[in-house]
Parts: sequence; C-alpha cells; structure tokens
Amino acid sequence: MHQKRAHRSAGPRPARGGRWAGHGPPWGVRQDDGGRSGSPWTRGDRLPWVSTVVVGVIVMGGTTVAAHGQGREPLGIAARLLLLAAVAVLLVRHRHPVAAVAGTCAATLVYLALGYPYGPVFLAVAVGCFGAIVSGHRKAAWWSLGTLWAGHLLAAHWLYRWLPPEGDGPAPWSQEAFVTAWVVAVVAAAELLRVRREQWAAARAERAAAEKRRADEERLRMARELHDVLAHSISVINVQAGVGLALLDSDPEQARTALTTIKSASKEALGEVRQVLENLRAPGDAPRAPAPGLDRLPELVDQAAAAGLTVTVAGAGAQGPVPPGTGLAAFRIVQEALTNVVRHSGSRTAHVRIAYGDATLGIVVDDEGPATDGDAGGSGNGLVGMRERAAALGGTIDAGPRPDGGFRVTAELPLRPGPSDPAAPGGAGREEAS
Repeated sequence: MHQKRAHRSAGPRPARGGRWAGHGPPWGVRQDDGGRSGSPWTRGDRLPWVSTVVVGVIVMGGTTVAAHGQGREPLGIAARLLLLAAVAVLLVRHRHPVAAVAGTCAATLVYLALGYPYGPVFLAVAVGCFGAIVSGHRKAAWWSLGTLWAGHLLAAHWLYRWLPPEGDGPAPWSQEAFVTAWVVAVVAAAELLRVRREQWAAARAERAAAEKRRADEERLRMARELHDVLAHSISVINVQAGVGLALLDSDPEQARTALTTIKSASKEALGEVRQVLENLRAPGDAPRAPAPGLDRLPELVDQAAAAGLTVTVAGAGAQGPVPPGTGLAAFRIVQEALTNVVRHSGSRTAHVRIAYGDATLGIVVDDEGPATDGDAGGSGNGLVGMRERAAALGGTIDAGPRPDGGFRVTAELPLRPGPSDPAAPGGAGREEAS
C-alpha cells in the first residue's frame, strides 16, 4: 500500500525557519506552512526579492535608455520615485496580490499622466497582473488594468492640454491600438497560466485521491482476506477445543482426534495468513501460492466434517473455466457460510449448490437451523465483506433466514474476468447471522 508521508512521533526538532535540520530537499516543506511547498521565490511566506530586483533593474535602466528622443518630461527624482514605487509594491504580490496590482497600476498611471517617457514600466504592471490573476483575484486585476488603460486613454486624448509636457498633442490612435493589444495579451497570458495551474493542481489532487483510494482498497482487501482465513479456522478450532475438553476424561481417543483437527486447522490458517502477509509486504510481487478456488471445495467439506458438520455439494450445468477472482470469491463465500453454520446454527447439516451458467456462477448454501444464541466469537463483518467481494466483481449476494427457520446464502458472480479479478488473493467474508 502506498502512503504519501510517514509521520514520526519522535525525532529531531525543527530547526530555525521551520525545516527539519539535516532532512529534506533544499526547498523542503515547512512544518508550519500548511503544506505549501515550492522555491523560496514563489512561496507566499517569503518576499520575492530576487525577481523584484530584476524587474526594478530592467524598469530603471530600460526607461533611462528609452527616454532619449521621446520629447517628454525629463526623468527627475519624482519620476524615478514613481518607477521605484511601481516596482517596490511587487514585493507583496504573493501575500497581498490585490494591493500589489492596484499599487503598481496606480503608480504607473500617475507616472504616465505627468508626461514622463514611455518605457518598460509596463513590465511591472504585467508582473502584478500575473500575480493577481494566478492567485485567483481576477476581478481585481481586470479592474486595475482597465483603470490604467482608461486613464491613459483619457490623458492622451482629452486631458493632454492641462497635463505636462507643455505643447503636447494627442497621442496617435495607432499607439492606443498597441496599448490595447498589450493589455489584452497580458490578460490572456495570465488567464492561460491560471488555467494551466488549476489543471496541474486538479491533476495532483486526482493522483493523490487515486493513491488514497488504492491504499483504502488494498487495506479492505487484506482485512477481508484475513477475516475469511481466520474466521473459518478459529471456528473449527473453537468447536474442536470444546469437544476435546468435554471428552478429555470420558473418551481420550475422541479428544485426541479433536486435538489433531485443531493442529491441522491451525497449521492451514498459519499458512494462509503467512501468504497474505507476504503479499502485504511485497504487493507488487506475484503470489507464491495459487489463490484458492472451487477446486478446493473438498477441503472445506473435510474441515466442516471435522467440526461435526455434514456438508453435501451438488452441481448444475456444464462446468467451464472460472476466472481466478470469481473462483476465489466463490470459495470464500462458501467457506464463510459454512463457518456461520458451525457458529450459529443448531443444524449439523449444510447443503451447497453450485450452478454453472453461460455468464454467471450461482452459489446457494442452506442450513436447516434453528439459530442458536451461543457466542462462538466473530467480528460481525462477514456479510459486509461478502457483499464487498461480490460487488467488486459485479455480482450480487443475498443472505437471510428461510421461511422454515433455516438460513440461506445466495450469490451470483460473473463468469468473466474484470478489472477487479486479480489472481492474487482478495478477500471477502460474511457477517455472522447472530
């Protein structure tokens, strides 16, 4: 079975910064960050200094170069402070993406409205917009970017008369077309990245759910198999131990026979439990012993006879090949049904009928009752396990009292291999009819 993470109850204490000293990858998962992981430049609990500094250098240096020949306001202290503000607010884009995109758009709008040169200041806007959209704050990014675009359009075509530089005229509409295309490109790229990240997150969640589901199915399969193996053998041992104790003084020979049956049943149980545990330790390996099937029904009859139960087996239809999973389920259903007769029925006779059809295998196990009130042990999970085993193969099962006072188990299993039809042991049992 797979398990995502192993938790230790004792071990080294977290070092400074929340990492386990001497353990984990360089950017390992902090123990107090709710499971978030990633590089130190993209995690929400650290400021993105490196990327922000890189953007700042590009904006400052690129704007200085681009300012030559534009005929706009010279780059003074105020202009550089506005550029610095547009970049510096990006430091909080992981913790506060809405404030970051609104701040960088506002600083950029003031910078452009005051007539300073065009340049790579729009890079800061793009970074802030990406951060907000990817983190899920799409409306905030759209409103901020739309306000910047509308403000620039208003200043470039209507308010330019009252804004610096002196003697400035309206901006050409070709420039506005370029700005509009740039805005659309930024939003589209950010949305595409957001969608891709959501898809990646959904794929990771689906893989984690599938691994958990496989682990749960494996755990239930092992639980059913152990229940079936132990319930039958322990029931036989329990009955024979009672017989041995009752006859120890009056009939030592019969007591010896009971002890011999206990030894045989316990040996068989140990062998099957060992096989289950070996499969549990190495789930990818093929089982060393074949899974039991209907060919082992005579063994069940002999074991039931040793417990004082007379079993008759009848068949109907032409016997054909039975898939391993179906054969195992049929064997376990008959085994559990006979176990419950031993435990909970006053009848010492059981009738088993196997019907081979074209597409299904029918199983009927009857006892004549009546039910006893004696506690012969058991977990009470047998019927649940039986139904889980039949349902996994696409079959059905019904169990309940008969009108004449006995008890009947009826199962119908498909005679075709399916996705839940492994050759390795899988388990099911029956809840005791107590």
